[in-house]
Amino acid sequence: MSRRLAATSLILVVVLTALPARTARRPRYGGTLRVEMSATIASLEPAVEAPTSEQAAAKSQIDGLLYDHRDADGTFSGERGNGPFRVTAWEPGKRATLEANNNFREGRPFVDSIEISMGVTTHDRLLDLQVNKADLAEIPPQDARSASERGVRVSISKPDELLALVFNTADSSTSRKASVREAVARSIDRAAVVNFILQKTGEPAGGLLPQWSSGTAFLFPTTTDPARAKELWSQISPAPKLVLGYHSADPLEQSVAERIVVNAKEAGISITAQAIQNSAANSAPVRSQASHVDVTLLRWRMPSPRPEDALRDIVLVLNAGPLAGVNSTPFPDSASPQDIYNQQRAILDKFTVVPLVWLPQVYGLSARVRDWTVPGPGEQWPLADVWLDTGPDAGADKQP
Repeated sequence: MSRRLAATSLILVVVLTALPARTARRPRYGGTLRVEMSATIASLEPAVEAPTSEQAAAKSQIDGLLYDHRDADGTFSGERGNGPFRVTAWEPGKRATLEANNNFREGRPFVDSIEISMGVTTHDRLLDLQVNKADLAEIPPQDARSASERGVRVSISKPDELLALVFNTADSSTSRKASVREAVARSIDRAAVVNFILQKTGEPAGGLLPQWSSGTAFLFPTTTDPARAKELWSQISPAPKLVLGYHSADPLEQSVAERIVVNAKEAGISITAQAIQNSAANSAPVRSQASHVDVTLLRWRMPSPRPEDALRDIVLVLNAGPLAGVNSTPFPDSASPQDIYNQQRAILDKFTVVPLVWLPQVYGLSARVRDWTVPGPGEQWPLADVWLDTGPDAGADKQP
């Protein structure tokens, strides 16, 4: 028996010696999490609607920290301050300070407070991440690669935001207009947009849902066909001169619009890009109607990872304003994969909507942020669960 004990002890010594000396740290309480965002929020009051989609998204993230209940329609309810944090300081459009709620029903957050700076430019956000002046900031997808190369810790979600072309069909649709739309759609080089503009952060889009959600995205082609585009355009007489609208405050939209113009001209298609500077630029249907453009760029983020919920939402978006009639068939609450595929095919075959690329959400994190989980569609930033490692070797093991 003594020999067995001796052998067992020897094995334990060998195993313990082989284990790494440094193990995972336990979560720590304390510290202030510094968050920077580009949006400027004028009011946190529920009755005051944000004027732009970017501001609405930012406001929703803050609401998720202040309320402890979210309704089925995505709105937050209950008494503000019953969530993981409470507002202790507020400067409209500039900054907010949130303090941990010790009585939060799911337990006190790890960090003591969150400082949110608004209206910070992309350049300044990246610089602040580099010099550890910020702990969390959103990064445009096209800047993800360069940020990583500059030493910024980058966290990337699954691709869940669609960038697409939407044609204005407010007036009666004719076969000639359908040929125009198809010619433009076939002229676009999506791979070039992903490889050069997005620096390979994203993927070409052929359907209204990404592959990871629907499982059928591969059935919708994403390749360019300039020969077919040129053939279609040559059959249109007189050939129209198209105007492509994009949001003037969105550098990505501008770059993609300019790329589409180049692709179209290679196929003999006459199209020019026009910046839209008013508030209508935040909704593609309204944008087309208000600015008298022929086609616009739409950015739509999935509200849910469930394909039926996401598809139902984008159908509602596409049926708004001048796009009414794109799809008039109600989409069922319970849909099979075949239903989801058929619904997409019915919309895309009209070339009224032309998916271009799928974009991920990109976040920059400081080395001291721990237990960060990148949020998926419809999810909030998990700031009640992160903690700050302020030890001397806090940056030794960077987590995604």
